[in-house]
Amino acid sequence: MPAALAGQRLDRIVALIGDLSRAEAAATIAAGGVRVDGEPAASGKVRLVEGQQVEVDPAAVPGPVLPTSDIAVEFGVVYEDDTVIVVDKPAGLVVHPGAGNLEGTLVSGLLARYPDIEGVGGDPVRPGIVHRLDAGSSGLLVVARTDEAAEHLIDQFADHSATRRYDAVVWGVPDAPHGIIDAPIGRDRGDPLRMAVVTGGRAARTDYRVVGTYSSPALVSRLECRLETGRTHQIRVHLSSINHPLVGDPTYGQRRPMLGLTRPFLHAAELAFDHPATGERVTFTSPLAPDLAAWLAAAEV
Repeated sequence: MPAALAGQRLDRIVALIGDLSRAEAAATIAAGGVRVDGEPAASGKVRLVEGQQVEVDPAAVPGPVLPTSDIAVEFGVVYEDDTVIVVDKPAGLVVHPGAGNLEGTLVSGLLARYPDIEGVGGDPVRPGIVHRLDAGSSGLLVVARTDEAAEHLIDQFADHSATRRYDAVVWGVPDAPHGIIDAPIGRDRGDPLRMAVVTGGRAARTDYRVVGTYSSPALVSRLECRLETGRTHQIRVHLSSINHPLVGDPTYGQRRPMLGLTRPFLHAAELAFDHPATGERVTFTSPLAPDLAAWLAAAEV
């Protein structure tokens, strides 16, 4: 157990590391599926200390809670046809069910509007979802409506023919106005709830370009970032690794002030891919989310 998680309850640790709800974690513990230092855990209420070893038996983990439709979930739709849906996701909306977020996700809203996506892609928890977009980020996400479209899109993200551009604001001014961060990403060995640049991690490349600098409310830079890979929290981790973390990032922001933001300044502004049905190259754009646009308008050059 790393120092960063010392003092936390066992059920919370099991939930976070296993991507389970607290109820699922409690059920796993009750079924005898969790051991602490080799002994079966009797309760999820015990608080762990640094150095303790936690083992979870996958066979004891209950099956996933399937998403339910929820018409109240709000999100924008930039484009739709019988094959794909291009969503403009607001910040704060979790894409699919996971630990602590079983309801009110984008998937729930999609199932209400587009019930035909149920089961698409073979993952009942993430129907139609073919790439990542953090809960705290806003912007574009493509969703597949058929298994064939899902396979086609997944291949494009894997071979990098699908492209994504993000708008970001970071602390400071990078030394190079244009650069590529080529550094592997994996679980932070000091805190497994975070990602980090680590030896032996999965290959990750982020292309960034400085498009503006501002002196107030602090010295910050606006960047355009393009992903050549799609690792968890990739842009946030990479920019923090070069000491230019996103403004407003509570996880990778190096404990710097939020400067009036309530979430990381990161917006998926452009998405391009070959349409699965026609083969035509299609490109979609999204203006900055209102909260980010207002913040940038108030910043001083």
